[in-house]
Amino acid sequence: MNEATGGEDATVQQKEIITIEDIRLLVDTFYGRARQDELIGPVFNNTIQDRWPQHLAKLYSFWQTILLGERTYQGAPFIPHFPLGIDARHFERWLTLFQATIDDLFSGAKAEEAKQRAVMMAHMFQYKMAAHAQAAPAGPK
Repeated sequence: MNEATGGEDATVQQKEIITIEDIRLLVDTFYGRARQDELIGPVFNNTIQDRWPQHLAKLYSFWQTILLGERTYQGAPFIPHFPLGIDARHFERWLTLFQATIDDLFSGAKAEEAKQRAVMMAHMFQYKMAAHAQAAPAGPK
């Protein structure tokens, strides 16, 4: 705590996202915040439960591939999200927390790219979820 301002010390130096350690810091910080959030926290915690180490490892690979161009992620990120019952409010909160985490920790071109890609992903996921819901057969008549 900074006694002069009553706020937190600004000891975290913003830096570029350039290494896997930077990706880990981003992912760990963001998901630490997301798990505590009243809207999206229950979705993550109920879905992931005790599998956080595996989930975080997958996210490190995902963002390492996206931001650093190191092809370590293989998978289809959309499919696991469809059955979660999430909507625009959840995506908006995810984006808000993700962008705030980046702004708190990082600066530069990769930080801006991460925020832009997060917006594109949120829009794409919402579009795919809506399209999938429309294509799903109706219940018994």
